[in-house]
Amino acid sequence: MTHQRTNNIRLAVRRRVRVFAVLCGLSLSACPGPTQAGVLQDKTDELLKGGERPENMGCAWGDYNGDGWVDMTVAGHLWRNEGGKEFTHVSSNIGVGSWGDWDNDGFLDLYAQPGSVSRYDPDQDAFERITLYDGDMDGSRAMCWADLDGDGDLDVYAAGIEGGPARDMVLMNDAGRQFLKTFEHGGLYGRGVTACDFDQDNDMDVYVTNYRLKPNQLWQNDGNGKLTDVAAEYGATGGRGHGIGSCWGDIDNDGYFDIYAGNFAHRGQPHSRFLRNLGPGKGFKFEDLGECGVGYQESFASPTLADYDNDGDLDVYFTTTYRTASYGRRNYPVLYRNDGNWQFKNVSPPAGIDGLGPTYQAAWADINNDGHLDLMTAARIFVNEGNDYHWLKMRLEGDGKTVNRAAIGAQVRVRLGDKVLTRQVGAGTSGHGNQNDPTLHFGLGAHDGEVSYTITWPDGTSQEGITGVDRQVNVRLQR
Repeated sequence: MTHQRTNNIRLAVRRRVRVFAVLCGLSLSACPGPTQAGVLQDKTDELLKGGERPENMGCAWGDYNGDGWVDMTVAGHLWRNEGGKEFTHVSSNIGVGSWGDWDNDGFLDLYAQPGSVSRYDPDQDAFERITLYDGDMDGSRAMCWADLDGDGDLDVYAAGIEGGPARDMVLMNDAGRQFLKTFEHGGLYGRGVTACDFDQDNDMDVYVTNYRLKPNQLWQNDGNGKLTDVAAEYGATGGRGHGIGSCWGDIDNDGYFDIYAGNFAHRGQPHSRFLRNLGPGKGFKFEDLGECGVGYQESFASPTLADYDNDGDLDVYFTTTYRTASYGRRNYPVLYRNDGNWQFKNVSPPAGIDGLGPTYQAAWADINNDGHLDLMTAARIFVNEGNDYHWLKMRLEGDGKTVNRAAIGAQVRVRLGDKVLTRQVGAGTSGHGNQNDPTLHFGLGAHDGEVSYTITWPDGTSQEGITGVDRQVNVRLQR
């Protein structure tokens, strides 16, 4: 597909998006009781034909060629999505990292640790590996994209790795020409990095999950890329555990981004915990709510949030890295359903993923565009059978000037009665190189009427619109 043809397709899709400057209240009060979510069925053999199979390592989802179907990379291997029916293996050396549009050309590139980018050329339908930082740095799999200095292009925060100086670094994007190191912090071992404008001041802040019973770090951004660790002051240290990944998400649908801090925990050590964002009235500080029903297992890792059952709130999937933990106890990855009021229930058996083996791999994407999120984990692809609940997907695009083309950092809020469903375009690792599809997904429950949405772009621009349900809308920044 040529670059021009792709742009024409995108423009045609955008013309179909109806944008209105209104915001109306919608209600889920008429919803019936919980609808059984469809099970997650292992479709790996049907979707991955031929000899190649993914390794049991981090998975990053992203539509690199702009054809509307999300592709995946695992352990340096790239698979192209063929219309939701199968995946074709196209590369074995793309690198390990996360997707973001480094050069603002409208196509996703892969940051490949350490210090390089695999740049996608749409005319050649191929990737070129470019070294953008030639200084010494660690080879961690914990990194994320974010426009840290507000100049409209994507920078990288990369964590250190155990066994060396363990240097966290910020690599600033110099207009798509090179990376410049502007920050270095040593002495901690970050095993998850993810960014979010949690305090709504129009800049991206960074949360680093640290191992070895060290406190996590919440790096608050001053808007120019200067970072200050406020985790202790804001109540966001995550328990000082063996952290292997954390994730941002509006867990209670109040419009503010909370944190789920994941901890591998030997007996007597800090467990994983939910940190509730208290909003502007309390200075965007966090309240530690503890486990909220997520039962203890020793070897938890790579937590990730997604509304797998389309009921309107975010559920938690959590892997384990030991098959048999201390005292001979078996550990299994688990899916916990959000039942509201910060209560979670283990639904792994009815969801069809009970008894999986050890893995760090956990990433969600709608691979067949049916509105139901599918899961890559334990080197398998689980396809969601779905249910009758409604949904909305949104793919956003910045202007490449004040907002990066991939719209990383953009937040969307959908108001449904007294709830505000909030999602953010992310490009970070919940742990060990995982990345959910940057396309935003909203479960809407039984609501079948139009919904209104408000987009807050990373530069602070606000844009409103209204759309029907059970569809994907593509929206580009408008001023």
